[in-house]
Amino acid sequence: MDRSNADRFRDLLFYVIVLLVGYLAFAVIEPFLAPLAWATIFALTFNPLREDLTARIGAPRAALVITLGTMLLIVAPLALFVSMLAAEIPRAVDVLQTLPQAGMPDRVQTVWDAIRHRSPFELPPDPTLLLRDAAQRAVGFLAPRLGAVLADVVATLASLFVMLFALFFLLRDADRIAAIVRSLLPFPEEQRDQLIKETNDLVIASMGAGLTVSAVQGVLGGIAFWALGAGAPAAWGVAVALCSLIPAVGASIVWAPVALWWLLTGELVRGIALIVVGAGVIGLVDNVLRPVLLSGRTSVSGLIVFIGLLGGVGAFGFVGLVIGPIVLVIGGTLLHALTKRISLEHP
Repeated sequence: MDRSNADRFRDLLFYVIVLLVGYLAFAVIEPFLAPLAWATIFALTFNPLREDLTARIGAPRAALVITLGTMLLIVAPLALFVSMLAAEIPRAVDVLQTLPQAGMPDRVQTVWDAIRHRSPFELPPDPTLLLRDAAQRAVGFLAPRLGAVLADVVATLASLFVMLFALFFLLRDADRIAAIVRSLLPFPEEQRDQLIKETNDLVIASMGAGLTVSAVQGVLGGIAFWALGAGAPAAWGVAVALCSLIPAVGASIVWAPVALWWLLTGELVRGIALIVVGAGVIGLVDNVLRPVLLSGRTSVSGLIVFIGLLGGVGAFGFVGLVIGPIVLVIGGTLLHALTKRISLEHP
């Protein structure tokens, strides 16, 4: 039966309303995409534990226990790291204040004189003057932006709260959410089950490997700083573990400045030893241990995982370490389903 113009108009109006509501819903959710993504990643990672605890104490209590454990896993290292910074900043300020009177170490002064003689522009004879000027400029730059910094801290805490809040409900209602996702996937049952399994395995493998590598690097870093006589080796180990999660630079952002300072102040053995351990042991853990942990855990090609990691970080930030490979896996599944459908329609 031919449809009237009124029916077509109602259909058009329906789709316009759907698109409008979808856009408004995205605008509401968009500020929380990152914490919601992390909540989903943690929910998938702890799903085996959730299933075990749910059978023992029920879904709500299991979700609460895992959520509190996740909060402790995130907050405890950050609190230790912040406490280390709070303890070291006054000491660093005292050192900077006493440098003009005490003078720089002879080796630092020698290196500075060599740089000053080869520099195309004039530099002060005393590097402490440059340090003091840089400190004053940094204070002048940060002072009017203190409100923005505090706002960023509050926003980070709010994102953490949203992530934990969403994690609780994702864990509590995991079975129902999984059923809804399964029903919405536009694939045959075999491909749908394969996609869900690959995504779940990839998330668990990526998170497990990332946390394990971070922990191992933190332990090695703490042992290295303890063996070389640095103060607070546990705090240094936590700093190495946290910074190892940063793409590209990783743990070198912690040990490299310390090694450079030891070299400049005449502690050649300690500086060289820290460079050897940092570059030859801590830095190689990620390249050696991560492939070992990922091997056999997922059927996804290593090339796809590698490209997904690098491209995901560039596209989505830190959370892209997990989202990037998943996007490529879903894209590959869509492409396979499309080619299979075309082959069936045009044999």
